[in-house]
Amino acid sequence: MSAPLIELEGVEKSYPYFRLEGVRLRLEPGQVMGFIGPNGAGKSTTIRILMGLIAQDRGEVRVMGCAMPREQAVAKRDIGFVSEEMRLYGMASLDWHMRFVASVVPSWDSAYAELLLKRFDLHRDQRTKTLSHGQRMKAMMLLALARRPRLLVLDEPMTGLDPVARQELLSELMQVVSDEQRSVLFSSHHTQDVELISDQIAFIDRGRIIESTDKEVFLDRWRRMHAEVPSGKSLPWLPGVVDVTSSGRVAVITTKAFTNDLPAFYEQAGATIREIQHMTLEEIFVAEVMSSRKENHA
Repeated sequence: MSAPLIELEGVEKSYPYFRLEGVRLRLEPGQVMGFIGPNGAGKSTTIRILMGLIAQDRGEVRVMGCAMPREQAVAKRDIGFVSEEMRLYGMASLDWHMRFVASVVPSWDSAYAELLLKRFDLHRDQRTKTLSHGQRMKAMMLLALARRPRLLVLDEPMTGLDPVARQELLSELMQVVSDEQRSVLFSSHHTQDVELISDQIAFIDRGRIIESTDKEVFLDRWRRMHAEVPSGKSLPWLPGVVDVTSSGRVAVITTKAFTNDLPAFYEQAGATIREIQHMTLEEIFVAEVMSSRKENHA
C-alpha cells in the first residue's frame, strides 16, 4: 500500500492571539481533500507548516514521505503550490517565469503549458505586474500544473476571482483531479468549490480540526427534519442531534448521524415528521462549526 502524501500528527503552533492545536490530517495518493474553515481558522498556518515555510512547535509532519521542515527541499520536488498570497516578479514576463520553472523542474510539460496558456487566455510576453488578480492566479496555477506534480497544494486560490475566472480554474482542476494518481489539498472557505472537486473533507475552526472524513459520508449522514409537535410536547435530543429549533408547533431537527430509524423515534415521542431534507456542504459546515463551538463553551 502506498504511503500517505501528507501526514500531520499532533501538530501545534502558537502565536500571541492564535493557536493551532493537535492538528491531525492524512491525505492518501489519489485523494482530493477540501480543507474548509472560516477566515482565520488556521488553514493557511497549517499549509505553511506542511510546506515547510514555518516550523511547528510540536507534532510530526511528513510530506511525500519527508520530515518537514528538515527535508523540505526533497519533498518540494514533486509538489505544486499555489497561494493567494504568492507574488510573481513584476518586471518579468510570463514567458520568463515559464522558462525559469522549466529550467529547474525536470517534469515540466511544455505542451501542457501551451495548452493552459490558451485555456486561460494568457500571453507569454505580458509583464506580470500588468496582470489582473484573476490573470495572476491563473498564471500561478499554470506554473504549478505544468510541473505535473504528484501533490498539488492550493491555499485559497479562488479568493477575489470574478465568476468567469473562477469557473476557468475550477474546470481545469476538474481535469486534474480525474487523474487517480495525483493528490490535491484544496483550502477554501467557498464550500461550493470544494464540494465540486473533493472526495475528502476536513473542517477546521479556531485552530482545531473538528471533523475529517469522506465527503459522501458527510452528505449522507447529515439531515434536517421538519416536524409538527403537539402543544406542550418537547422533543428529546437523541444521539447525533446537534440542534432543535422550535417555532410554535413546528420544529426543525438537525442531525449529523441520520438513520432510517430516527424519524420513528420522534414519531413515538409525539412528533409528526413532515419533511426530511439533505443538507448542502455549506449548511453542514455551518452546523458543524456552531455545534463544536457550543460544545467547547459548555
